[in-house]
Amino acid sequence: MNQPRLPWTDIAPKTYQAMAGVSATTAKSSLGPVLMELVQARVSQLNGCAFCLDMHARDLRRHGETWQRINSLPTWRETGLYSQRERAALGWAETMTQLVGHHGSRDAEFEALKAQFSDQEVVELCWTIAQINAWNRMAIGMQAPVIEKPIA
Repeated sequence: MNQPRLPWTDIAPKTYQAMAGVSATTAKSSLGPVLMELVQARVSQLNGCAFCLDMHARDLRRHGETWQRINSLPTWRETGLYSQRERAALGWAETMTQLVGHHGSRDAEFEALKAQFSDQEVVELCWTIAQINAWNRMAIGMQAPVIEKPIA
């Protein structure tokens, strides 16, 4: 098991608390907990963040999400397991996460998003995607360990 590189939450507690505050705010989004967790799990998959993926998979189970949908998240485009709303959010999450090599138009993904979400929801989703990308980078950079424990 990897050990954390530094006690980063203790070294910069004000910054950590500010990030936690952003997370607490986005968690209260009108988008609902399952959609938010699906997006955060998918972004964590894309970034290769084991710590965050483990956490969000557990949170999805706590919200009653099925193992089939959690396990199919990397292949969401190939299954009929996700609603149009979820598909639009997942597509936008991938667009906002995979920036390198994708600097062309994001209009198609944004139009799909706008067809399913209000302006308020779009902005809330964007903040959620931005904050999970930041958490992923800290967890990966500081080598946050995944602790083996039972999962429901």
